Amino acid sequence: MKKSTSTNAANEEYIRHTCPMQYALAQIAGRWKILLLWYIHLGANRFSLLKKRVPATGKMLSQQLKELESSGLLIKTSYADVPPRIEYALTDKAQALLPVLQALNVWGKQEMAKQDNETAGNDCAEQKTELRQ
Repeated sequence: MKKSTSTNAANEEYIRHTCPMQYALAQIAGRWKILLLWYIHLGANRFSLLKKRVPATGKMLSQQLKELESSGLLIKTSYADVPPRIEYALTDKAQALLPVLQALNVWGKQEMAKQDNETAGNDCAEQKTELRQ
């Protein structure tokens, strides 16, 4: 946690309020947030499904999901079933972000191919069929 009086905190505050791109990036900044949004979009809307797809600890996934919820990108719905069930859904704000994520995916794939990266053939957007099985 940063001190609110630190230079770094002041710089971040200035950037977030003066640059729309920085503001947008701050909403989705985090190691797993983009993948979580994408997988929820594809239908992995429960914690256990997300845990299978994202190689992060349960604590980290919970933290990232809470941050996405507090940013207004996710809706968390709890059901009083036995055992308890929680589902996540994208808000309209997150739905509006999907074309941007698709464009990032295309750009990233092109850049990875330029670097002759062996993972360049992997495509987050093409994993839809795998998730729904």
